[in-house]
Amino acid sequence: MTIILLLIPAALLLALFGLGAFFWTVRSGQYEDMDGAAQRILLDDDGPLPERADGDQDGKRSR
Repeated sequence: MTIILLLIPAALLLALFGLGAFFWTVRSGQYEDMDGAAQRILLDDDGPLPERADGDQDGKRSR
């Protein structure tokens, strides 16, 4: 029964920490553009991968 005296304040402290972290992320603008990252993946123009200097293709050595 005395463990409750330790667990309740620990749970409240963790809840306050989580709430503080949430408010910090809101203030720093983490939730401003929710769709931008998903659209940037689709619209990203990737060029061809550069050829490796040692002649490896996909991490496999030719014998």
